[in-house]
Amino acid sequence: MITHLKKLIYGFLLFFSTQTTYAQLGFSHEIGAFVGAVAFQSDFGVRHNFDTNSGNTGIALGVVHYLNFAYRSDCNCYTTDTYFNDHFKLRSEISWNKTSLEHFGEWVDDDRTSENADKLRAHTGEAQNLDIGMQLEYFPRSIRAFSAGAYSFAPFAAAGVHYVSFNPSVETSYGDGNILNNNNFYNGWDQVSDGDPFVSDESGSTWSVVASVGTRYKLTLLSDLFVELRWQYYFDDFIDGLNHKMPSNKAKDWNLWLNFGYIYYID
Repeated sequence: MITHLKKLIYGFLLFFSTQTTYAQLGFSHEIGAFVGAVAFQSDFGVRHNFDTNSGNTGIALGVVHYLNFAYRSDCNCYTTDTYFNDHFKLRSEISWNKTSLEHFGEWVDDDRTSENADKLRAHTGEAQNLDIGMQLEYFPRSIRAFSAGAYSFAPFAAAGVHYVSFNPSVETSYGDGNILNNNNFYNGWDQVSDGDPFVSDESGSTWSVVASVGTRYKLTLLSDLFVELRWQYYFDDFIDGLNHKMPSNKAKDWNLWLNFGYIYYID
């Protein structure tokens, strides 16, 4: 885990040096923070099941930095009026999310009395991730006009890439409680595993892609509120500590974020 944190710190320093370079070019800056909820879509529970989607939810926190291409900090003036400058911002972010996980759905219903049902009920986990990344935000309406207070709402869409340090936990209260003992987990996972591990509490790192839609609300001349709905897809299937090979496991882990935040224009 320490190695992955070091990589994230190096990445942050690279971001910081990049922002310093941009600052020398005269772009202006915005900083902010957000809090939100995440719905984790993993190998726990039954996909497209309401109880799974509502039960396997967690929290998210983050800090953000924006490069505003529409305004120059070195002269307190607008930049050249181009479509890109007036409709795009570059967002850098460091964020954290954590979700407690358990199995929901038909296989653990109260009327299920099999050994496998007991094993699923006893199996719990936690996904905990630290992100650092960038995304490009597109504003269909003029950034200049919104900054000047011409209208209150500025909807946006965004896409980007995040580097993720993940640190899952795995627990079971079945049998001897040892997560290295395959007999303590659902039998079908072991039968199709080909000897590969299907549960793991080892930390790691991976990349992910993110896509968002949301809107800003002009609070004051120098501050905004924002809300966004974000989809994030990981390029690793052990984010939740579970990666079985059964046919139901058709996709890697992903989640949905609903974030609420505050942004301040610093120059």
